[in-house]
Amino acid sequence: MIDHVPWTLTLSPWRGVGNSMLAAMPLLAILGLRYPLKMLPLLFFELAWKSLWLIAVAFPLWMTHSPIDADMAQTIQACLMAVIFPLLIPWRYVFTNFVHQAGDRWK
Repeated sequence: MIDHVPWTLTLSPWRGVGNSMLAAMPLLAILGLRYPLKMLPLLFFELAWKSLWLIAVAFPLWMTHSPIDADMAQTIQACLMAVIFPLLIPWRYVFTNFVHQAGDRWK
C-alpha cells in the first residue's frame, strides 16, 4: 500500500482486497493501544483468519511437499507470528464479557 504502485497494473482484485485489509489492521491495532479490551474482537479476527489460512492453504501445501515460493514463505512466516496472540489475550475477561454475559437485545 505504501509503494504507490498502480493497482490495475500489478494486482488482481482479490490481492488488492487482501492488501487493503492488511493495511487496515495495523491502523486499527494502533487504536487498540488506547483501548486494548475494546479491540479484542480485532485480535480474534486476526487470529481466526491467520489460523484458517495456515490450515486451509499452507498446511496442505506442506503435506503434499509442493514447492513454496518466496511470497508464500513470507506469508506463512507472517501468519505464524499469530501464535503469540493466545498468550496475550486476557482469557478471564473474554469469558466473563463475551461468553457468560447475556447478549444485547435485537431491536
